[in-house]
Amino acid sequence: MKRVTFPVFSGGEAAHAVKRFTGLYTGPYFDPTTTTNITTQLGTHAYLPCKVKQLGNKSVSWIRRRDAHILTVDRYTFIADDRFQAFLVEATDTWTLQVKYVQARDAGQYECQVSTEPKMSHFITLNVVVPKIEISGKSDVYVRTESTVSLRCVITQSLEEPAYIFWYHDGERVLKYDRSAIDIRTERLGTDTTESTLIIFHAKPEHSGNYTCSPSNLDSASVLLHVLNGEHPAAMQRGKNSASPIPGWSHLSMGLGLATCTPPRFAAAVAITVAALVHLLSTTT
Repeated sequence: MKRVTFPVFSGGEAAHAVKRFTGLYTGPYFDPTTTTNITTQLGTHAYLPCKVKQLGNKSVSWIRRRDAHILTVDRYTFIADDRFQAFLVEATDTWTLQVKYVQARDAGQYECQVSTEPKMSHFITLNVVVPKIEISGKSDVYVRTESTVSLRCVITQSLEEPAYIFWYHDGERVLKYDRSAIDIRTERLGTDTTESTLIIFHAKPEHSGNYTCSPSNLDSASVLLHVLNGEHPAAMQRGKNSASPIPGWSHLSMGLGLATCTPPRFAAAVAITVAALVHLLSTTT
C-alpha cells in the first residue's frame, strides 16, 4: 500500500499555505483582514471596505444598522441621499461604501451583506470626529493704538489639516499684501491640531471690529477687537474712565451733589475732607 504523507508548516510557511488553500471554499467568504472600524472627520469622505472573495453571481448590499435602511445593492443606490454610493475595486474584490461629506449623524454601524442562503454579513463601525475651533482668549479684545495684536485661531481634533484658513474683518477677507502691517501664519502642531495666527502691527482704530477665523469644511470662530485711542483697556472693559473709584465715594458724592457738578479730583478731595471732619466730630462727642 502506498503511504500518503502530509506537509507540516510552521511560522510564515503556514500563512502561505492558507493563501494556497483558500480555493477550498465552495462559495463567497469575507476576507478576515477586512477592517471593522473606520474613523473619519466631519465634512470629509468616508470609505467603508468589504472584501468578498469568490462572490460569483451573488449580490452585495450595504445596510445602515440604526434604521435597517438598504443603502446600496451592488452598484445601485436605494436611498434618496446621494452622498451614499457603492463601487467595486475588482483587483482586490472589495465592495466599498462611500459616504460623502460625512455628518455627525452618519456615525454608527453598517452591514455589508452577501445574498447567500443564509445571508452572510460583515459589520463596520463608522466613527465621526468633530473638530473644535476657538480663538484663544476672551471674546472681546482691547488694545491700545500702535500695539501689536496677535489673534490665535486653534483647531483641535482635526484628523486632516484644513485645505485653507481664511480670516475676515467685518465680512471682508483679510489679505496680507503688506506684511509690515498684517501677517497671517499657519502651522500644523502634532497630528490633530492646526493653529492660524493673525498679526496686526501698529494697530489703529480702523482695525477695530469683528475678526472671523474660517477654515475649509469647518465651523468658524469670531472675536471682537477694540483698538483704543489713549484710554486704558481694562477701564474700557468696565465701561468706566481710567481713574479707579475711591471706596465710599459714590455715596458721599451723591449726598453732597458733587458727582455731576465738580471735577473728579476736586470732588474726591472734598469727600476725603468731609469724611475726616465727620470722624473728628464723632471722637470728640
